[in-house]
Amino acid sequence: MSRVVAALLAGGSLAAGFAVAELTGVRALGGLVLLAAVAVCALGWRRSGVVVATGLVALYLVLFVASHLLAGPLGAWPAVALVSMAMAASSYTADRHRAGVPA
Repeated sequence: MSRVVAALLAGGSLAAGFAVAELTGVRALGGLVLLAAVAVCALGWRRSGVVVATGLVALYLVLFVASHLLAGPLGAWPAVALVSMAMAASSYTADRHRAGVPA
């Protein structure tokens, strides 16, 4: 998986998970989308090293929580959009293996 695809999957899955939860009314189904996506991303991120992969998975979880905290002041979709962009940018930047930068 290229670093662009990993970044899009990581960021996009936060929005997709929320959309699935909203459209179906089943929050657990949205959670399954998130879990599947972060698992796939983690496998790709491992190529940049265990530390990078662990850090990006931890960031994914922190941003998931942050979206809930930001939903009050910003609104649900703006909060999800913000954390999705942050996750995509972080994934792209931190996934150095595919950037040609030695780990």
